Amino acid sequence: MQQWDFVGSQRLAGCTVFITGASRGIGKAIALKAAKDGANVVIAAKTTQTHPKLQGTIYTAAEEIQAAGGKALPCVVDVRDEQQISDAVEKAVEKFGGIDILVNNASAISLTNTLETPTKRVDLMMNVNTRGTYLTSKACIPYLKKSRIAHILNLSPPLNLNPLWFKQHCAYTIAKYGMSMCVLGMAEEFKGEIAVNALWPKTAIHTAAMDMLGGSGIESQCRKVDIIADAAYCIFKKPKSFTGNFIIDENILKEEGITNFDVYAVTPGHPLLPDFFLDEQPETVIKKMESHGADPELKKEKLPPPPKPCSGAVEETFRIVKESLSDDVVKATQAIYQFELSGKLKPVVAFLSGKLKIKGNMALAIKLEKLMNQMNARL
Repeated sequence: MQQWDFVGSQRLAGCTVFITGASRGIGKAIALKAAKDGANVVIAAKTTQTHPKLQGTIYTAAEEIQAAGGKALPCVVDVRDEQQISDAVEKAVEKFGGIDILVNNASAISLTNTLETPTKRVDLMMNVNTRGTYLTSKACIPYLKKSRIAHILNLSPPLNLNPLWFKQHCAYTIAKYGMSMCVLGMAEEFKGEIAVNALWPKTAIHTAAMDMLGGSGIESQCRKVDIIADAAYCIFKKPKSFTGNFIIDENILKEEGITNFDVYAVTPGHPLLPDFFLDEQPETVIKKMESHGADPELKKEKLPPPPKPCSGAVEETFRIVKESLSDDVVKATQAIYQFELSGKLKPVVAFLSGKLKIKGNMALAIKLEKLMNQMNARL
């Protein structure tokens, strides 16, 4: 359920919103928000048949948009294909008379380091994220320039040059920053004609992609897609002079007077994962959760148990572990490490050695595997 609506605004009534990747997740949430105003929504996405792991197609999204009060045009678009983009834009203009807003939402992700990222995956991210955003914008701009609203919104992050955001997934960072650089360039190039901005979440957003990346239980640390849809709507309310901005969802909603963000949480009161590229520390997130009335008992449960006194080989073992796990490692993997000791220490260490898995970072997994072998040797 949405937290709030701009009652009586109907800002987007009759406007045409072209959204890439709108068959599910964030793209569909923005589409449904616009549909409540009576907007025309072009669903430019690839999925035409139900995927076993990913719900929704361009046709099911169209049904939801129409049920919400909008008009829908589902178009099969792989943003890597310039002709498919061009064809979809032509269909949109023919059916609705123009394009008022473009949302570049389609994106590919692989959180792998340089040696672990196949060229095929590099090409996918560059072609979908950077090139796809550029080509879709280029195709829509001639029509956007004729609109009284004229917005381009890229779902991309602020340009943060902290090396931390490059070293574990360099290719992904370059591809996402390419979308953000389109904001920098196009905002200046089309100043006064088209507002060009970027929107990025402060915390992780629960989508199918997040489920695959984070695994079971990750949703409790996420917010709903509704927060992005509401933030996007705030941006669409702005005049064309509001351009070249890198906007964080929570910040713009606070400007609109929103103070209670628990309604956006999948699990209200649960600590949230800070999103990439923002240099937000988990401790800061917990403090902000406290200011919104989070349950202190819940946070206590998430803290690791106090270490038990140990000596000899055990003490040396955990000294090695402590020195090997840094803030960078924890932040890069978004992982929590828990070690439980019993009367038989070697089997426990062997269990950790054999079962430890870190998604998206094979080099780190190998490093920790070697560490566990060293621990066994010491014991």
